[in-house]
Amino acid sequence: MPNLLDLFQGLGSLAQSEPTILLSRIGLMLLGMVLVYLGKKGVLEPLLMIPMGMGMAAVNAGVLFLDPSTAGHIVGGSAPLVDAAAQQSIVSQAAAGQMPGTLFMAPLVERTDNLMTILQIDFLQPIYTFAFSNGLIACFVFMGIGVLLDVGYVLARPFESMFLALAAELGTIATFPIAVMWFGLSPKEAASVAMVGCADGPMVLFTSLTLAKHLFVPITVVAYLYLGLTYGGYPYLIRALVPKKLRMIPMRPSRKPPIGSGAKLTFAVVACTVLCLLFPVAAPLFLSLFLGVAVREAGLKDIESFIGGPLLYGSTFFLGLLLGVLCEANTILNPVVLKLLVLGILALLLSGIGGLMGGYVMYFLSGRNYNPVIGIAGVSCVPSTAKVAQKVVAADAPGVIIMPQALGANICGVITSAILCGIYVTLLK
Repeated sequence: MPNLLDLFQGLGSLAQSEPTILLSRIGLMLLGMVLVYLGKKGVLEPLLMIPMGMGMAAVNAGVLFLDPSTAGHIVGGSAPLVDAAAQQSIVSQAAAGQMPGTLFMAPLVERTDNLMTILQIDFLQPIYTFAFSNGLIACFVFMGIGVLLDVGYVLARPFESMFLALAAELGTIATFPIAVMWFGLSPKEAASVAMVGCADGPMVLFTSLTLAKHLFVPITVVAYLYLGLTYGGYPYLIRALVPKKLRMIPMRPSRKPPIGSGAKLTFAVVACTVLCLLFPVAAPLFLSLFLGVAVREAGLKDIESFIGGPLLYGSTFFLGLLLGVLCEANTILNPVVLKLLVLGILALLLSGIGGLMGGYVMYFLSGRNYNPVIGIAGVSCVPSTAKVAQKVVAADAPGVIIMPQALGANICGVITSAILCGIYVTLLK
């Protein structure tokens, strides 16, 4: 009679794991289930978190024993990330003709012969290799965001919007020296995790792929897990730093004539060209974003529907799925992940504080007629932070509308984040 652990290999690989790996796998399975639940409840973004949670649970459950010659990776291709005891266990299993692995994908494969073998084994490997690890999905998401953006909010109040966006990059800037001096990260690693402060997932993915490819898996996972905190955490930050009286300040509607589509299209073309000229390393992101804006303003309705619908939502769905599958126990047990967790939350906290401080500057410059809550929208999680700002204000003063100003700062936040990405990559690559 066959051994049940041989028949049910997921249980067998779990039973033979080191205690830290065993507990981590179980914990990540449960965390994946929690993410699905929170996505269903709308606490976190369902389009991202439901596939991410499912992938996280499945990849940590579906570890089996593979032939070392075809496995291509060790529970995700991350042998250097595990501790010495786990490494010894892996070596012993390999000597016995067994290697723990999955049939999902191998994120850290570098040799082309191994990659060609794995492309024929791991079912998500083609999507990962040809659309994720080169930043293509990030560009697709950015293109979809561009289609959804109305840059008229920026053109209506450009200096105000850009000032708030720059103020909200405090975490993206200040986290860099902290990561280098206090956490011992290299400048490239520090820049990659500092980009979490912009709350822009595609930007984090692009920067880490360029500067710290060995850490882009945990950095990107940390970034997308933390983006949910902009929904749950920023309202508490706003209420802690902005008194109710100031949260209720009404904003006067703009008296300027509406911005025409021609002016918006001109802005998109000029801004794209100038930014690509200044920061060529981030040109794919600039092109993707402003191409989406151009499609919207040129009235290409069919293309706009495709980019803003199937392309954006499909890319976001597979982005979440791939991120979930990347959350394997060995990846999360990398000792540097704890540093990334701390630095990521610090970056988002500082960016939120910076944005609100920018809002206070506008409050005083306007003669105390400006709602400082708008500053939080400078953090470029489009349109989440703008919606958070409006929701918090509406809870105290239902008739007060700050969404136009918040969206202007929000859209500028995307641009300033891309600029900082370009600066970091240019200086450190």
